[in-house]
Amino acid sequence: MSNSVVRNGPSRISRTRSTTAALGLEEIKFIGEASRWSSWFIMEKRFDELTATATDGLLPRSHFGECIGMRNRESKEFACELFDALARSRNISCGSITKEELREFWEQISHPSFDSRLRTFFDMIDKDGDGRITEDEVREMIILSASANQLSNIVIQADEYAKLFMTELDHNKLGYLTIENLEMLILQGPNRPLTGDNEGRGLSRMLSQKLKPTHVNLVQRKYRDFRYFVVDNWQRVLVMALWIGIMAALFTYKYIEYKNRAVFEVLGHCVCMAKGAAETLKLNMALILLPVCRNTITWLRNKTKLAMAVPFDDNLNFHKLIAVAIALGVGIHGISHLACDFPRLLNASSDEYSPLGTFFGEEQPTSYWHFVKGWEVTTGILMVVLMAIAFTLAFPWFRRSRVRLPKPLNKLTGFNAFWYSHHLFIIVYGLLIIHGIKLYMTHEWYKKTTWMYLAVPVALYLGERLIRVFRSSINSVKILKVAVYPGNVLALHMSKPQGFKYKSGQYIFVNCAAVSPFEWHPFYMTSAPMDDHLSIHIRTLGDWTSQMRRLFLEACQPPRAFRSDYLQGKNYPNFPRVLIDGPYAAPSQDYRNYGVVLLLGLGIGSTPMISIIKDIRNNIMSMEEEEEANSLEEGTVAPLESRSESGAHSFKTRKAYFYWVIREQGSFDWFKGVLDEVAELDTRGVVEMHNYCTSVYEEGDARSVIITMLQSLNHAKNGLDVVSGTRITSHFGKPNLRNAFKGIALNHPNTRVGVFYCGAPALEPELRELASDFSHKTTTKFEFHKENM
Repeated sequence: MSNSVVRNGPSRISRTRSTTAALGLEEIKFIGEASRWSSWFIMEKRFDELTATATDGLLPRSHFGECIGMRNRESKEFACELFDALARSRNISCGSITKEELREFWEQISHPSFDSRLRTFFDMIDKDGDGRITEDEVREMIILSASANQLSNIVIQADEYAKLFMTELDHNKLGYLTIENLEMLILQGPNRPLTGDNEGRGLSRMLSQKLKPTHVNLVQRKYRDFRYFVVDNWQRVLVMALWIGIMAALFTYKYIEYKNRAVFEVLGHCVCMAKGAAETLKLNMALILLPVCRNTITWLRNKTKLAMAVPFDDNLNFHKLIAVAIALGVGIHGISHLACDFPRLLNASSDEYSPLGTFFGEEQPTSYWHFVKGWEVTTGILMVVLMAIAFTLAFPWFRRSRVRLPKPLNKLTGFNAFWYSHHLFIIVYGLLIIHGIKLYMTHEWYKKTTWMYLAVPVALYLGERLIRVFRSSINSVKILKVAVYPGNVLALHMSKPQGFKYKSGQYIFVNCAAVSPFEWHPFYMTSAPMDDHLSIHIRTLGDWTSQMRRLFLEACQPPRAFRSDYLQGKNYPNFPRVLIDGPYAAPSQDYRNYGVVLLLGLGIGSTPMISIIKDIRNNIMSMEEEEEANSLEEGTVAPLESRSESGAHSFKTRKAYFYWVIREQGSFDWFKGVLDEVAELDTRGVVEMHNYCTSVYEEGDARSVIITMLQSLNHAKNGLDVVSGTRITSHFGKPNLRNAFKGIALNHPNTRVGVFYCGAPALEPELRELASDFSHKTTTKFEFHKENM
């Protein structure tokens, strides 16, 4: 193996502006670690691990990517091409290197000089080493980078994009490109401004200073955090305090009552604990039904002032919290009776038992079985078993099929198992009423209060179910279009029932009897209120949605050359029958209360946000048309910001920032038409849209540099983004949410901003913290809302 280096480093390329060169330093990165020297120690450690079993101590080409940090399968080929480029420049012909050669490779790919990194990147494309890049070499690099970034559509169109490269950069028609062509495109791309507004930069620096964490002692920090928490969550604090207060009062009332009864002499505090817990159980078994009475919640939220003090959007969280309280109450009640009260009765003397004969029988029990076989214990044990099943299958591990069980136990996972097990509550409530009647120590009917607690909530819940049956039979819908998109997404376009009114951000329940006659599943509407149809987008994540997709695919009977955007409707009348129920209130519908909104959607979580941006577009266009017509009659046209908000124009939102984060390129197809339409018709820039594709490495990473170049060229010439296929330029990697909040705070001081999020729960804490941080440290007040369907 030859270790000599035959290629000299490139002469420094002349530049007219030093700021341009400085900008380029961060534009091509082969190693992601922030610290250059620490990256070598990491690479050296990986080298030792990878060559530990090798007798020659050499690192093979196939393991080079893992050694430098490009570990995923998609980047392996890219890393191999990088290895080849570095090896060619050193006349290394074999497919493995020593640690010293790895050190040379590292010094080149981590060199702070932009020219060195650009030369390395150029050498990757220039495989024959002649200093010229041909169209074939550009095409190969496009395919290589697109594959590393999981951009299958770009791979398919690689020939077209390679021609675009040559057409736009080979101005002299030489048939090849030089390193200077690439440098100019990288450093002078349209998305890399070199100057900025001095005043804006000054405000940004001032805001950054305000947002820096201040050093305070522990007590001050805890007090500040507590104060912020109460200010941001006073509604939740109020409801929780009221709920806990009522439970404490009921528990104390029953505890004192039984402490003053004769049974206390024998059973002691055990019976007091059992009866106190039982009283809280009655309350919570009644309350747990209320958060799932969605029609009632929607009416209270939309038609009353209670929404100012009650966080109705947390209904499911409250439902889960009550379930936890029930579990604790059952534990206290059951253990107090089974482990304390009954053994004390069995071990009591005749004199001690005598006063209790009217409650537990004239003859003192001699066996534990005497209690177990009674109605009281039998119904109690059955309720505990059924609730344990329902509670267990409601956990995300089971409900979302994260637990892999062998057959036939795999039937216990998935939404179907959750749905059917939850309906065991019908039996549970029947047993609870029996349990409440067959009491040992209460014989008067008016003191048997279990049915009193349950009467109103159960009647309300039954009424809700009857409303669903009645309303779904009236609100019949016809399937107009069906679309199947990448990422296992099924889109249904349905006729709008007569008189059906809803707000953007709300959701409906959907039933398909061909899948299951009893199951109803909630989906956000992606259509806007002014549209002449209803639409929903269903991601196949479980058994019900998978069957739904299969049924509609079979009904569509697509041709063999099936396209992802294939639509059918009029020619295929035999679609499965679909029923809808709703609409139901959701946090996102409150976007109209804000002049400025920040909308964030992760993957399919963008569905309510799509409806909102369509609604904003429709309302702005409607306002413009009507106001312009009125103004023309008067001879003047008023700007949008100064127009009246009275009458039909009570629409308050004047600016929306939409961030959509997806994993795969194909997901853009879900709402490509909507995004293009909004971008084309929104001439005033009311809706600012930011698309992020996380499968693409962040801008500046060597694996995405050629994609960035291609993106700039194609958008400048054709007005389309190569990643999303829309008019909106896509960003790579994950969004910097702090910068997003910072930009809004700078652009909208002294403003209430509604922050609406729908997606994975993992991002919620960060968004809440950012909203709170910027609200308390700037004049912009961010109010966070999380979808909780």
